[in-house]
Amino acid sequence: MIRDFNIAETEEDISYYAGFVGAAYMVGRALTSVFWGLCADRYGRKPVILIGTSTVVIFNTLFGFSVNYWMAIVTRFLLGFLNGLLGPIKAYACELFREEHQAIGLSSVSSSWGIGLVIGPALGGFLAQPAEKFPSLVSSDSLFGRFPYLLPCLCISIFALVVTIGAIWLPETLHFHKNNELEAASNVHDAEEKTNEKKDSTFLSLLKNWPLMSSVIVYGIFSFHDMAYSEIFSLWAISPKSLGGLGYTTVDVGTILSISGAGLLLFQTTLYPVVERIFGPIVTIRISGILSIPLLTSYSYIAMLSGFMLSFTLNCASVVKNVLSLSMITGTCMLQNKAVEQHQRGAANGIAMTWMSICKAIGPACGGALLSWSQKRLNAAFLPGTCFHSTHIVYTVAEL
Repeated sequence: MIRDFNIAETEEDISYYAGFVGAAYMVGRALTSVFWGLCADRYGRKPVILIGTSTVVIFNTLFGFSVNYWMAIVTRFLLGFLNGLLGPIKAYACELFREEHQAIGLSSVSSSWGIGLVIGPALGGFLAQPAEKFPSLVSSDSLFGRFPYLLPCLCISIFALVVTIGAIWLPETLHFHKNNELEAASNVHDAEEKTNEKKDSTFLSLLKNWPLMSSVIVYGIFSFHDMAYSEIFSLWAISPKSLGGLGYTTVDVGTILSISGAGLLLFQTTLYPVVERIFGPIVTIRISGILSIPLLTSYSYIAMLSGFMLSFTLNCASVVKNVLSLSMITGTCMLQNKAVEQHQRGAANGIAMTWMSICKAIGPACGGALLSWSQKRLNAAFLPGTCFHSTHIVYTVAEL
């Protein structure tokens, strides 16, 4: 898409500009996540969920109509700015289950991400540029010929519209009490409890909640690492071999990410609840972080393979990488929701989403810039080689 906008002067600069498109969504989400979390605590989870899915319908479609680089930036920013979906969804998932089954609830959120990894890359890889891939079905003068990235965006928007309509019948998990019910608690003891609850529910108290904030910090670091990996992996895979890439097509990348998503979905729905029950979220996070270090370091050596061995090894590494990453993120989300009461979960998840969005906004920008820098240093004396020869250092530092 960046190549078609003709904003990059050289092939090496495409990764640099692509990073900012990826970051725009996260910048928008970072600015409003706390606001949407507070709204979810005051007005309920369901209204915020409906607004979020409706935002996807509108601005994801407009993104497909982007005719230049800045329109793509603005539509992605507004999509994140008006979409406070993820925080309330995590609170909602916890509130649907008893405490001993909350791992299943949050695992289902991660599993939905796995489904997205199966469907999303496949749609992007197979449906983008339909006039070039299916000239007998789509002419260059048609709507999808003039807007080559509209078709996958439109499919996602239609799906989001169906979800929005279905979400109308979702039950609300945040229960409200009528004024006359509250007036019944008129004795001194109840009044003191109300005062303490009001004091504890302030936004400042959340920032002083160290179990919450420590898990939020770790969550943001892992999110930065995961976003940088996702950004660099796709760009590296489609980069020509002369620049140290794999020379893959968008279809090849979509296939790899879809296989990774299928493996992630299988793990999250079957094995993760068992692993979490045995080891607990903290130990699971630590094990996943430690195992990610040698795995990410191996990518620079995987690139030396070719043919079937390259495809097979890369798919296996991608599956394991996504499994470890989602295990870490799901574990930190469990710790966050256990650290606060129900009436604070929306705001707490809003804080987590803000920090995560900031980290994920930095991730694509840094990842794209780092990839572009490494592609210009293939024969340099310091940190030479392909992107993963240089960038796996960043991943290792993030994991440590």
